[in-house]
Amino acid sequence: MSIAVRQGRAAAAPATVRRPDRAGLSGYARTVAAVDLALLIAASWVAHGIRFPGESLLAPEQPGWLEFVAGPAVIALWMAFLAAFRTREPRIAGVGGEEYRRVLVASLAACATTAVVAYVAQLDLARGYVAIAFPLGTALLALGRRNARAVLARRRARGQHLQDVLVVGDPADVRYVGHRIAATPAAGYRVAAVATDAASGADSGTDSVVLGPDEVPVVGRVDDVLDLATEHGVEAVVVAGAIPGGHERLRRLGWQLEEHGIELVVSSPLADIDADRVHERPVDGLPLMHVETPDYRCRTGKRALDVIGAAVGLLLLAPVFAAVALAIRLDDGGPVLFRQERIGRGGAPFRICKFRTMCIDAEDRVSELDALDEGAGPLFKVRQDPRVTRVGAFLRRTSLDELPQLWNVLTGTMSLVGPRPALPREVAVYEDFADRRLLVTPGMTGLWQVSGRSDLDWAEGVRLDLHYVENWSFLHDVVILARTVPSVLRSRGAY
Repeated sequence: MSIAVRQGRAAAAPATVRRPDRAGLSGYARTVAAVDLALLIAASWVAHGIRFPGESLLAPEQPGWLEFVAGPAVIALWMAFLAAFRTREPRIAGVGGEEYRRVLVASLAACATTAVVAYVAQLDLARGYVAIAFPLGTALLALGRRNARAVLARRRARGQHLQDVLVVGDPADVRYVGHRIAATPAAGYRVAAVATDAASGADSGTDSVVLGPDEVPVVGRVDDVLDLATEHGVEAVVVAGAIPGGHERLRRLGWQLEEHGIELVVSSPLADIDADRVHERPVDGLPLMHVETPDYRCRTGKRALDVIGAAVGLLLLAPVFAAVALAIRLDDGGPVLFRQERIGRGGAPFRICKFRTMCIDAEDRVSELDALDEGAGPLFKVRQDPRVTRVGAFLRRTSLDELPQLWNVLTGTMSLVGPRPALPREVAVYEDFADRRLLVTPGMTGLWQVSGRSDLDWAEGVRLDLHYVENWSFLHDVVILARTVPSVLRSRGAY
């Protein structure tokens, strides 16, 4: 009886609610579509020119006439697949690898369909043309999306194309998720308000929470999520962690938000775990997440890359080593190299090797600069350190002072990529699993360097190092090495 009388709402599907595009991503999608079309035309043109050299595409002759006719049809089919696979969906715009995956799948589907149609219709479509056009077009599409995402990321960093969201949950979860959203505008979210039962307003008498550079108002309690979301006009509700009522409450909230055209986003409690380590195992409609155990063993491929990279680097950079050594000698006549004890893999100490950038008695003058210390935690950092020599300032700005660490890499005490090599005094005060950084070999570069180096606070540096340790992959190392070059050129955080 009660089931049949539930306001008659279960008997009919809710009407589709059109979500407002307050982030302005529909215009972005149209621009991307235009770029896709231009790139596919260029790929078709190049493929025709390579397959039929000397023949004009605008005035075709035998045997290339079919490509002149088939080219626009193939491009139209390709564009249709890109639309069918929703490669320009705002939800995936600018973040993650789903966009690239969909572009690849759509391109493969377009290629397969073209081949099947040509076979069934007995069309003498040149295989050389197809073999060039589709790989080239796919590569151009990926490059175009990469550039479009870079433009979108810059705009989002300026506060454009962002979805306003309401973050809901426990105070600790709200702060953590809110800080991560504020620190990553490229994801496309902006925290407009917070709802929590025991937020800072309840604990300290204030009605706002500081998330990154912004102060976000606490607008109410978890029980009032639906009313608060509609009142403040947010486009999505982000549930940070558990909420009262559990899974059933969350399920009903999703239905209620759907009726108002508001998206539901649920934050996973698995923080800083790469998606490649997480696999879904559905059990009777319940999506269980299986997290693979990380592998901390010495990897043969990684060690081979270290040995080859260090050996080649030492050989090719020998003239640079000689020039830097001469400059340091001429500057103050002191030793060229600076050696310092660091803690390596498994807690084993080793001597790191760098070009000397400070005066000879730098270690003895540390106590004089305690008042100027800008470092967080156990790190000692002074942006305008008076102990740095003239040559040393240039070496630090260009990261040339770290080149001798290639010898450490060659001998195995360091790696090209890894956590930052820690000082003994840092390891002595490690807390809350920070010592997991010592499970792998420290590196010349790493997430800490490409993300800001000395500009990062202690907690953020530890988080990045732990993320690297937990989610290592050979491809990840290659990406970090590639990101290191522009990071060094920008000299961000190098002092």
